[in-house]
Amino acid sequence: MNKTFEDLKIAKSILKSLNDIGFKTPTPIQQEAIPKINSGVNVVGVAQTGTGKTAAYLLPLLTKLKKPEGTDPRVVVLVPTRELSIQVGEDVAELTSWSELRHAAVFGGIGWTKHAELLAPGIDVLVATPGRLMDLYQAGALSLKKVKYLVIDEADRMLDMGFQPQLRKLFEILPSKRQNLLFSATFSEAIEKLAEEFLDFYDKLEVAPSATPVQEVNQVAYKVPNYRTKLNLIKYLLADEETFSRIIIFVKTKEHADGVFKVIQRKVEGEKRILHSNKGQNARINAIQAFKNGEVRILITTDVSARGLDASMVSHVINFDVPPNYEDYVHRIGRTARAGNRGDAITLIDASEEWHWKKIEELVRMEIPLQEMPEGAEIVDTEFDERQQQLREIDRQRKIDDPSYQGAFHQKKRKIQSKRSFEDKFKRTKPKQKKQKGRR
Repeated sequence: MNKTFEDLKIAKSILKSLNDIGFKTPTPIQQEAIPKINSGVNVVGVAQTGTGKTAAYLLPLLTKLKKPEGTDPRVVVLVPTRELSIQVGEDVAELTSWSELRHAAVFGGIGWTKHAELLAPGIDVLVATPGRLMDLYQAGALSLKKVKYLVIDEADRMLDMGFQPQLRKLFEILPSKRQNLLFSATFSEAIEKLAEEFLDFYDKLEVAPSATPVQEVNQVAYKVPNYRTKLNLIKYLLADEETFSRIIIFVKTKEHADGVFKVIQRKVEGEKRILHSNKGQNARINAIQAFKNGEVRILITTDVSARGLDASMVSHVINFDVPPNYEDYVHRIGRTARAGNRGDAITLIDASEEWHWKKIEELVRMEIPLQEMPEGAEIVDTEFDERQQQLREIDRQRKIDDPSYQGAFHQKKRKIQSKRSFEDKFKRTKPKQKKQKGRR
């Protein structure tokens, strides 16, 4: 039998906020996690993005805090990126709209003194990136002595981005007597080691098998020969404005982001924005906000810039490139089919990405159907340089699978060398002529 938020003993002021937002029924991760967190044990929660994991830890913690107290934070939520810090901060603001609890979100990219001013009047819940938290602590603008609850959100992303040393330092500073909650989209070996290192004991909750995509996402793929044909397919698909109403296009490099943006800017209807690390922080935050508000139809982004992008009603996620970090695929497609809605994920695969695609299918434990290229999408010949790059990458992949494999390029090189050595062995050299001295 499904429980209600009342059954889960959520504070009345928080229930009012949930009613305003329109959240009626707890999601599976919320039904599992909230009683565990209420009991006081350490929790490791494995749940994909879009399953309601943020509320799964915020609802019981906000209930435990009850009312404002002192000036130092009692809850610290650690997140990997500024975008996610802003997003979780907004979630806290929504859930405490009928409460007097004080909260703030802090992150890098702006001067720490502004955040110090934000914290000065007193705070109960602090959402922070690890670097900015250390900035404020080392400057004496923040005390962590009163922290009773620590959340590490998107722990897998935290490790991918190299935050483990900062986490170790923070664990030394924080009070040892506290409740720890760690949430991740996947439960990899690295996450298991992190949990064992930092948590003496914990209860593991896994509402779906690790790395299983959200069930409401319809996943398909196209085999596409090259970069230019991928651009043509994107143009063709996005011409259908009714079906493709709000789209996130994921790319692996800033160069691909710029290339896709240039093409669709001219050829495709609707407002478009682009996100990558070369864009200023304000531009990135404004683009995400405009997309969430429905003002932008198409958002083109790299994986790092997309962290914290929590927008409802995303009709499609398009993977222009297959992500080389396979767990990013789960994060990407989780940006659609949120809050019980349906969504589509489309992946474009060239010859050098097929090997990675097989690994992703193994990770998500399903075979994703391939679609025929639509007749309206122009297929162009692969340019020589791109084909050479693809072949080199395929060679590299084969060597990983079979270390004894010499590779097409290696064999070609050997043949040339053999030919030269044969010619060197049998060629006749002319005897050197002595220079004659004397005047001409």
